[in-house]
Amino acid sequence: MDYTSDRLDVKTAKYAAGYDAVCLFVNDNADTSALWVLSMGGVKFIAMRCAGFDRVDTKAAKALGLSVARVPAYSPYAVAEHAISLLMAVNRKIHIASVRVKMANFSLDSGLLGMDIHGKTVAVMGTGKIGQILCKIISGFGVNLLAYDVFESDEVKNLGGTYVSKEEIYKQADVIFLMMPLLPATTHTINEDVLPMLKKGVILINTSRGGLIDTNALISGLHSGIIGGCGLDV
Repeated sequence: MDYTSDRLDVKTAKYAAGYDAVCLFVNDNADTSALWVLSMGGVKFIAMRCAGFDRVDTKAAKALGLSVARVPAYSPYAVAEHAISLLMAVNRKIHIASVRVKMANFSLDSGLLGMDIHGKTVAVMGTGKIGQILCKIISGFGVNLLAYDVFESDEVKNLGGTYVSKEEIYKQADVIFLMMPLLPATTHTINEDVLPMLKKGVILINTSRGGLIDTNALISGLHSGIIGGCGLDV
């Protein structure tokens, strides 16, 4: 077994010549061209050390006789709890306060002011296994829970959650959690066209895939104040 810090693409795929398998991550690009080079080099197996496999052209892999495996699931509780941690950090400015304390700056000002989550409208977009656990946790804060998913969960409904359209979420939510897989239909769910629909000061939390948010739109939203804060771990 050998290791390399290079990301897979059509140019680096040749480094795998002579190996039976490669182990990839979310930043590697296993498109048709890269897979062809891997196949010509003798690679037969691709192991993704992540749950997502959208970076692998599975149709091309099948045509080339390459087997693809992935991590079936992470601890859904760990991801859901981490999403809550990000919300707390962003809302209560814990990251800023931590830096100030390290600099012996104990001043109090409005820059550290957050809001009560209790009573706020919180939306969870994507109510699969992780999203359902997140709904269960966040409902304990005493929020008005909204949800969006093409497959509605009875468990979320039993928690008091209400399924609404994306547009309704954009209009009402004080906090939006993105818990969806990255698919053509979900790519850039948050984009420039969505910004005018968002409730001013909304907090975005994304512990799913980076492609759910258009980076330029996010920066624009933060600068304008439409997006009050954002927590990312993608």
